[in-house]
Amino acid sequence: MCGILGQICRQGEDAGKFLAVYRDMQAQLSRRGPDQKGMYTDHNAALFHARLSVMDPENGRQPMTLFQGGEEYTVVYNGELYNTDELRRELTALGHSFATRCDTEVLLHSYAEWGEEALERFNGIYAFAIWEKNRRRLFLARDRMGVKPLFYALRGESIIFASEIKALLRHPLVRPEIDSEGVAQLMLLGPGRVPGSGVFKDVCELLPGQCGYFDGGKLALRRYWRLSDAECRDSFEEAAEKVRYLVIDAITRQLSADVPVCTFLSGGLDSSIISAVADRYFTERGERLHTVSVGYRDNEKYFRAGKFQPTSDPEYINIMCRSLNAENHLVILDTPELVRALYSAVDARDLPGMADVDSSLLLFCEKIKNVATVALSGECADEIFGGYPWYRDPEIREREGFPWAQSTLWRQGFVRPEILKGIDPAEYVDGYYRKTLSESSVLPGTSKLERRMKQMMNLNVDWFMQTLLDRKDRMSMYWSLEVRVPFCDHRIAEYLYTLPWEYKDHNGYEKGLLREAMRGLLPEEVLWRKKSPYPKTHNPSYMAAVSAELKDILSDSSSPVFEIAKPEALAGLLSAEPKSPWYGQLMTAPQTIAYFLQLNYWLKKYNVKIV
Repeated sequence: MCGILGQICRQGEDAGKFLAVYRDMQAQLSRRGPDQKGMYTDHNAALFHARLSVMDPENGRQPMTLFQGGEEYTVVYNGELYNTDELRRELTALGHSFATRCDTEVLLHSYAEWGEEALERFNGIYAFAIWEKNRRRLFLARDRMGVKPLFYALRGESIIFASEIKALLRHPLVRPEIDSEGVAQLMLLGPGRVPGSGVFKDVCELLPGQCGYFDGGKLALRRYWRLSDAECRDSFEEAAEKVRYLVIDAITRQLSADVPVCTFLSGGLDSSIISAVADRYFTERGERLHTVSVGYRDNEKYFRAGKFQPTSDPEYINIMCRSLNAENHLVILDTPELVRALYSAVDARDLPGMADVDSSLLLFCEKIKNVATVALSGECADEIFGGYPWYRDPEIREREGFPWAQSTLWRQGFVRPEILKGIDPAEYVDGYYRKTLSESSVLPGTSKLERRMKQMMNLNVDWFMQTLLDRKDRMSMYWSLEVRVPFCDHRIAEYLYTLPWEYKDHNGYEKGLLREAMRGLLPEEVLWRKKSPYPKTHNPSYMAAVSAELKDILSDSSSPVFEIAKPEALAGLLSAEPKSPWYGQLMTAPQTIAYFLQLNYWLKKYNVKIV
């Protein structure tokens, strides 16, 4: 993966005057792309790139330029195309020739041949920009599921874009400011954020499945892909067979790389499926797969089974390791480093995040980088196959509002009311919730249950999944590690959206369809293991450590978090266990405290001004 950035200035303005700024912005993306740096300028246009070499390391330098059909195309690209070989064959038959094996060249030729319709042919994760020199316009696009990021800011007749917010903030025209809308996102939705928003004032993000042109000083965007309902004609058995094919095909495609590849292995269903498929792939080639697992100091001592975490991981990791030919690497994390990494996780995400759910992945990725440059992870299976409790508990799924954050009333109690400038918290959250429901594609005549389940999938894909994909991308790329997510293959999402809920909930099991589809691939104990989310620490020393950090903040009246949050409400976190998580399943009392630690750090480190 890589980092991209650029600017198209107004006509007649020389982009070269910002050259030092662009180099500074590029330096901010060096963790995303430590291997090569490149630049391109053309009067009012500038494109910069920082490369992490994964395919064809000797070639594939960017920006890459192609002369075709009387036009000169130049691309900066962050991503991977998993159907590169098929596209190259098709383009070769149409008369194109290639100088490299990299997917960047295939993407560029695809655009030259088919224009924006090339996106319909891509299977991959990507964010890219293509400058058409003669037409004097810029094309921007982001992958269907939103795996790769692309932020931008419009300034008059100019557009500035980058893979991460930190790079945008190095440009003098982009200031670290938030208004009442940004405060509302941080306090009422965070660590989630509004689709298309970068939280900072006037910083936007291309939506998943969105593309468009910046031409003549104006940006025109459109959604080229959304989940769309269709009649299901497949029996359960046919659906299971198709799911098995799609999942194995997606995993196999994503194992391709010219650098070492490994898999995450938690002992849960999703990472175990990926590891099992990868193990067969490597074994057939006479190679050995490496898997990597994470644990926490003394977790077995303090673990208590609960509704969201019924079992711990080590037993199931061991079962999987015995069934594979792979070499497993176990990473053990401890409280002091988890607390320290809370702040590095903010540096990686450019926003307050999921507390130690972020920092643990950040530390985990640092260790994985010693094993491989590419890793495959099981994110997004729960959103697509309906694995979360809020899909399956009738009482929870019928409640109005975002099911992973039934905490608006509690949240608003932390906010200084004057800072929201008249925003009504309940109406604010409900407005975004209902907007997503109204945008859900549902066929006429669909039953009440099926309508609700399609709405739930859209809510999860558009909101909760994006928070997890942000986490995955920023925590991994902080260490120049490319993490791929096979369950995010758009073909899987498209197909699953059309299937009836009874298939997904087969025999009353969460992700019952996926389990049936994967029979014979995994040990039975793992195949039927009850869902358990990403592991977190249960050590009481973590609560003590973050509480001590919060007490330090409370003792300093100049702490920036007090511009937004009430001190007495924060102090209450030290003594009261919340009735529901702040966000998701894992952000209980210690993680809620840690969120405010991150918020305080972010306000100070990024010198955020509230306007």
